[in-house]
Amino acid sequence: MTPLRKRMIEELQLRNLSEITTHTYVGMVERYAKYFGAPPERLGAEQVREYLLHLINDHKAAPNTIQVTRAALKFLYVKTLKRPWFEEEVAKIKRPPLLPTVLSVEEITRILDRTSNLKHWTMIATLYATGLRCNELRHLKAGDIDRERMLIHVRHAKGRIPRDIGLSPALLERLRIYWRSCKPQAWLFPSHKCPQRLLDEKSIRVACMNAGRRAGISKQVSPHVFRHSCATHMLEAGTDLRTIQVLLGHADIQTTARYLRVSTAHIQATASPFDSLSLKPIDCAKEDRQRR
Repeated sequence: MTPLRKRMIEELQLRNLSEITTHTYVGMVERYAKYFGAPPERLGAEQVREYLLHLINDHKAAPNTIQVTRAALKFLYVKTLKRPWFEEEVAKIKRPPLLPTVLSVEEITRILDRTSNLKHWTMIATLYATGLRCNELRHLKAGDIDRERMLIHVRHAKGRIPRDIGLSPALLERLRIYWRSCKPQAWLFPSHKCPQRLLDEKSIRVACMNAGRRAGISKQVSPHVFRHSCATHMLEAGTDLRTIQVLLGHADIQTTARYLRVSTAHIQATASPFDSLSLKPIDCAKEDRQRR
């Protein structure tokens, strides 16, 4: 490990940033240095600008990828190298707002009905019933299922801010069936090959994707799609935005408010101002005579 890499990891750890953020930032800085074949401390504003343009033009990187790469490089220069950032030279990319993908209740049911693997079924059911993130699901332990208080304790949450989620009685029954059959020890959903290890994120994503394909779903099905669907369906059932924000662990309620844009019930329940107009009926016979 180079001194610069070690220093950057230490700076990330001092700020209590997650392992995922640490891994992502360090990896992006490594790719940046590799692109120029030089240590980052020898590179400056022009190289940062050139590298981001390379990602946009040559790799067709998504705006979110560019945004995270810029943040990683800014952390490197400001927090690790203690140098000023190039705010004027390296502009922020404008990220267009995207509507989250949401599955209907019928699609969720079809996915579960066509999933025969008990572990995969229980993972997908838990994702939808709780709105957990993929990494939060991976870190669940049997002890996090509080049957007495009907809660799920999310201890390994994003931003390292733990939270509690209500435990559905129907999900609890399914979790009991899964536990009696698989008897997980360290983790609720452990690695298949090594039960003492965490299940990797890729395995969960592939399980969700394959479940969607079996059910004939044309949409991209992922762990986060079940999270979006959970939030949207809670909103449509009458749960207020503030409660959904707390349950999902959103830092900003504006993140939660985007589900208003995809909630079919809310959209359909909104009356058009056109409906309040007092209009004369259209005389179809008169219209026909004018056409002649």
